[in-house]
Amino acid sequence: MKAVSALALIAVSLTLAACGKSEEGAKPSGDPIAAVSAPAGTSWSQTIAQTPDGYYLMGNPSAKIKLVEYGSYTCSHCRDFSAEASEEIKKIVDTGKMSFEFRTYVRDPIDLTTALLAGCGGKDIYYPLSEQFFANQAAMFEKVQGNEAAYQGIEKLPPAQRPGAIAQIAGLVEYAQQRGISADQAKQCLADTGAAERLAKGVEAANNQYQIQGTPSFLINGVLVDNVANWASLQPKLKEAGI
Repeated sequence: MKAVSALALIAVSLTLAACGKSEEGAKPSGDPIAAVSAPAGTSWSQTIAQTPDGYYLMGNPSAKIKLVEYGSYTCSHCRDFSAEASEEIKKIVDTGKMSFEFRTYVRDPIDLTTALLAGCGGKDIYYPLSEQFFANQAAMFEKVQGNEAAYQGIEKLPPAQRPGAIAQIAGLVEYAQQRGISADQAKQCLADTGAAERLAKGVEAANNQYQIQGTPSFLINGVLVDNVANWASLQPKLKEAGI
């Protein structure tokens, strides 16, 4: 996939293209991994750090197993994975054996809008807010479908103004307000073309490094896991890795 500018990303949908080869990482040995206690008074699932690429890593930064999900807020399979696996992943992360990192793979303007709001509150609420946006997916689509004329009219706006307009139509500003993001804060985040540019570059980087065929896609220690799109198929792979 060619480089996608932030304004182009706002204006049109992205396709789920596969570009480049998988990047080989340190393959898990499969031997059982010992648990690692979190610092006193903390838990690993509540330990969130921003990565150099701007994503948020949950858990022990030195964990032997590093699980990464490429997901989309408008993907129904990603919504299902969030509902099925979020609590299970936190339980594993709390052992200190595994870290988890969600990387937004933006596919369309509604996805971009949601991603901008999900990152608006910073690392401390990023994962709870992401889970809630996934839970709200059906309601979000219903609002957009119920106001189709307004949504189609968004294409007449300057591209940088479209996320804010989409958020209003989809009820996302009010939804975020109920979860600790003020209206002014949401407005600022939705107008942040720098953040939109970073999201676009994240998609480009994913396509340059991995053969992403769709969402969700998973990496275990930097290696793309084939034929895994739900918790039932991912869990055995983690057990094989030593979890």
